[in-house]
Amino acid sequence: MPVKVLIVDDSGFFRHRIEEMLQDDPRLQVVGTAVNGREAVDQVKRLKPDVVTMDVEMPQMNGIEAVRIIMREAPTNVLMLSSLTHEGARVTLQALEAGAADYLPKDIRAWMDKNSGVRAQLIDRLVALGRTRRFRQSSVLERSWPGREQKGTTMVFRPDDTAPSRRPQTPARPSVTSTPRAASAETRRPAPAAAAPARPSVAGDPATTPASRVQFPDCKLVVIGASTGGPAALQKVLTQLPANYPYPVLLVQHMPKTFTQVFAERLNQQCQIRVREAEDGDRLEPGLALLAPGGLQMMLDPRQKDKVRILTGDERLTYKPSVDVTYASAAKTYGNKVLGVILTGMGSDGCDGARLLKQAGASMWAQNRDSCTIYGMPQAVVNAGLADAILELDDVGPLLAQRGLR
Repeated sequence: MPVKVLIVDDSGFFRHRIEEMLQDDPRLQVVGTAVNGREAVDQVKRLKPDVVTMDVEMPQMNGIEAVRIIMREAPTNVLMLSSLTHEGARVTLQALEAGAADYLPKDIRAWMDKNSGVRAQLIDRLVALGRTRRFRQSSVLERSWPGREQKGTTMVFRPDDTAPSRRPQTPARPSVTSTPRAASAETRRPAPAAAAPARPSVAGDPATTPASRVQFPDCKLVVIGASTGGPAALQKVLTQLPANYPYPVLLVQHMPKTFTQVFAERLNQQCQIRVREAEDGDRLEPGLALLAPGGLQMMLDPRQKDKVRILTGDERLTYKPSVDVTYASAAKTYGNKVLGVILTGMGSDGCDGARLLKQAGASMWAQNRDSCTIYGMPQAVVNAGLADAILELDDVGPLLAQRGLR
């Protein structure tokens, strides 16, 4: 059964262009179009699409408000389309806060160029989102909006009857263990996550590791990678870390340049730790998270391992920034003193780098299927037998905050 798509845009050109891009793919079926947010809400309720492409700026009701109503009244995965400007990045992040699952930049030149790769990106994301059946009714990021009550991320599930049924049988890896330090250094440590019962395996997936079985490993650097669903996931994790967090953190989120700058600024406002977009020569500091800039690669300086290098990198690499690149650099520089964390995202970026981390003796945590927007990147790590712990998203932040004091 094809994924049913609703196209929402006040531009007749873009509605036609999107429909044209999708019409020859048998995995997708355009079931309707809408010209504003109000019409989009009505069409979602009437047509019950699997996924919606949503423009941001529209008359009568904009895309952000439409997403908020859809996630409240008829939860459906939404792919936002927005400009590559600073303002476009800001409103796109607001849409992700409202519950949208993912986004694509709306660069008219790329959308008109048949060789730009936009069609393949659009189709891949619509197919993945249409099959996942996981929706965020209200994002944890909504807590940053003045006047809004604080809410945690809420996921809504429908039977995943269109997802691929072939899932490799891979046994769960042992959890990360360590011996905590004496309590004298624990004065300001956040409370550990509540113990949760192990979840049964689903269709061969390894069971989620109970938080009670996981302790922070002996490390000097935390490196976190994410893609689709990553902005909300990263915010949920990083807001759990205290201002006096004793480790530097490197963040790799698949985003274009303008978006990473705005995303870093928003995280810095929302978190107790400091967050900023990385620049060449930045030093690693406790309680500082450096976000890899879009379009570039972030590595550690082999001559001064407390500094990062921001480089163009290999042109053949699909992802810029790439989780693999940063993981590999961390493995080479810090060896077994790294904790790698892989969060929600399409594809398998991070798996090769995770393998190098494990070969160096480092530790690796992966987000579990149930809490991912798209279980692609974590699944690749888990299926390769590289995950020391498979965790609920809600457990990742509190476990990181335990800090493994010795």
